[in-house]
Amino acid sequence: MSQREIHIAGLADLDRAAGEFLDAIGEARLVAFYAPMGAGKTTFTTALCRRLGVDEDAVSSPTFAIVNEYRTAAGESVFHFDFYRIDNPAEALDIGLYDYLDSGCLCLMEWPENIEPLLPEETLRVHIRVEPDGSRTLYW
Repeated sequence: MSQREIHIAGLADLDRAAGEFLDAIGEARLVAFYAPMGAGKTTFTTALCRRLGVDEDAVSSPTFAIVNEYRTAAGESVFHFDFYRIDNPAEALDIGLYDYLDSGCLCLMEWPENIEPLLPEETLRVHIRVEPDGSRTLYW
């Protein structure tokens, strides 16, 4: 797959960008978001979940729980991971990481660099760049 980019002009543009992203990734089920603190990983994950019909109030960063499970409008599970507090990749194994990754469900991962050695080869690695004007660019 050649490099793809999606530009997000601002918060009002999130819904469009989320829809375009979901169309672009096709059948990819393991999506890792690489970005600095405050770049919008959780905000974009919330927009993706909203596009999938998840109750927006249900979406929050699983910083302490490490993983949250949401249900789409179609009744499918979406797993949202936040590995920020993981100091050792083995800690992710303790939560049954591979059970989630092998489930066939969409897995959206924040701070994947903290578990990089555990990520399967087919993981879609998406970067979020904060532009000088405050907009965001997703690229993979």
